Amino acid sequence: MVALVLLGAGAYFLWQKGTAAKSAAASKAAAAKAAKGPPAIPVVASKATKGNIGVYYTGLGAVTPIYTVTVKSRVDGELMKVLYKEGDLVHQGDLLTEIDPRPYAVQLEQAEGQLAKDEANLANARVDLVRYETLLKQNAVPEQTLATQQALVKQDEGIVKSDQGQIDAAKLNIVYCHIAAPITGRIGLRLVDPGNIVHATDANGLLVITQIEPISVIFTIAEDQVPVVLKKMRAGRTLRVDAYDHAGTTKLAQGAVTTVDNQIDQTTATLRVRATFDNKDNALFPNQFVNARLLVEEKSGVTLVPTAAVQRNSQSTYVYLVKPDSTVTVRPVTLGTTEGEESEITSGVVPGDVVVMTGVDKLQEGGKVTAHLDGNTGGRAKRGK
Repeated sequence: MVALVLLGAGAYFLWQKGTAAKSAAASKAAAAKAAKGPPAIPVVASKATKGNIGVYYTGLGAVTPIYTVTVKSRVDGELMKVLYKEGDLVHQGDLLTEIDPRPYAVQLEQAEGQLAKDEANLANARVDLVRYETLLKQNAVPEQTLATQQALVKQDEGIVKSDQGQIDAAKLNIVYCHIAAPITGRIGLRLVDPGNIVHATDANGLLVITQIEPISVIFTIAEDQVPVVLKKMRAGRTLRVDAYDHAGTTKLAQGAVTTVDNQIDQTTATLRVRATFDNKDNALFPNQFVNARLLVEEKSGVTLVPTAAVQRNSQSTYVYLVKPDSTVTVRPVTLGTTEGEESEITSGVVPGDVVVMTGVDKLQEGGKVTAHLDGNTGGRAKRGK
């Protein structure tokens, strides 16, 4: 009995000792964890790079054909043939439509007959003139008879010349019956069907041709941007213009400034600018709205950081800089040009510095971070070339 009591007391003593040891170890681990501070915050970071960035003026524009021609008939008659398909790309000189030429062929034949008759009269009058000149030398006719014959010859010469004009007019009308493309471009929808009678005085034309290659974009720039653009144009600089879609995300074409308007619109304080594009791939369509971006300057060898890394408050602009010991510090910066996903830093950050892009909402001065470098780091330095 005594042995059982002693055995129970020993077991209880050992259990208490083990429990105390575990409690002491747990307390020690907690103390150590508290001494290390809060856990590191995972963030996505990027290295500042050295590269180029463009200074752009942007404006909303519309694709405007350089030439648009409404083709009309110069003669009256029945539209006999339509030799094109709607939407065709035609070249200057291509035959498009034919108007019935037969009425004008008849007019030509009549004019030629009248000319032959009047030429015969002229020839007879000239023969009489020669005869009267001979008789006048013999005093066989009065001078008045000779003068009258001379006037008759001149009159017949005028009639013959008028007849030749009628012939030329009839031939020209026959030419006008065959309507050719005045410019190279794309044909729109057909406005008149074959079989209709068309007139030279019709308000609506037969078809519309719009030049596609090249094509232009007319957009606006602010009044205070005009001096910079004009200065560069006067210096002979070719100013590049990029055309983006309505959302501003997809680049459609690249061209250059051709000219500017001759006055500023006082209602909007803007100036219209025309840029021309080759448009070989027909990416720009007439009357399409686009976002035009005019490159006025390209800065090279500047410090660039992702725009997402730039933070602002009411007092300053700053970034979270990751130090070598994996802690962050707030670094005030001076911002230069911002272009899309990149921003120029003129002071506060140098190439090679690591700045936080995402996860800044959980950061504070001196906080520990686990930085994962953005996969695009290093590629941005080539942008703008």
